[in-house]
Amino acid sequence: MLKAIIHHKPTRLFIILAGVFIANALIAEIIGVKIFSLEKTLGLEPLKVNLFGNDLSVNLTAGVLLWPFVFIMTDIINEYYGMKGVRFLSWLTAGLIAFAFIIFYGAMQLTPADFFITSKQGSGVPDMEKAYNSVLGQGGFIIIGSLTAFILGQLIDVFVFHKIKKVTGEKRIWLRATGSTLISQFIDSFVVLFIAFYVGTRVNKTGSDFVWPFSLFIAVGIVNYIYKFLVAIILTPVIYLVHGWIERYLGEVTAIEMKKAAMGDE
Repeated sequence: MLKAIIHHKPTRLFIILAGVFIANALIAEIIGVKIFSLEKTLGLEPLKVNLFGNDLSVNLTAGVLLWPFVFIMTDIINEYYGMKGVRFLSWLTAGLIAFAFIIFYGAMQLTPADFFITSKQGSGVPDMEKAYNSVLGQGGFIIIGSLTAFILGQLIDVFVFHKIKKVTGEKRIWLRATGSTLISQFIDSFVVLFIAFYVGTRVNKTGSDFVWPFSLFIAVGIVNYIYKFLVAIILTPVIYLVHGWIERYLGEVTAIEMKKAAMGDE
């Protein structure tokens, strides 16, 4: 039975796509705690663009390195396994991300060994316990905002994808894939910032803690979305490459049957 499942090409393909999808989403959540300067990473001076009274450069979370690939996987899975396939993986992934953060929290409660705390002082880390907790201990509103944005983005992406495909048929892969990503990422960009920072900094405010003004929330959201917009356009050829590989792997007849079944699976 197991051998038959593994050698069934559509099933094997779903396992591969699901594995890449879940791994990328989970890794993006973990590394997203780091904020980096895109300009400085490319060896350029920060742009310092003024938006709504805020001087902003392109500072992004490290998670943006992987999220575009998550949405490419969303469109590929949507193409061959339909809305139910994407919804199933989206809820499964959200559950696994939540589970991961619960485990992180549990690990943070463990009493560290004495030598662990000072084990990296030679590398410039005076307290490994604080460093460990700082990296893995994302705030509650950040986690809630991220998961909410992820689920909303996925559901909107799959809905828009199918609406476009119903109009265009098998033609214009770029339109349904890139178009659905651009719309869903617009929602994603603002939802995560609104919950994690605009609301979160108000609820968790203590003393002189910085509270995000609405103008900063809008400005940062625009900068993040412009980046995602450009990346989605740049990665459009990748969608065609993946489609081509899958079509050759499945065979023309199987691929056509799967895509037809996917369109009727709502």
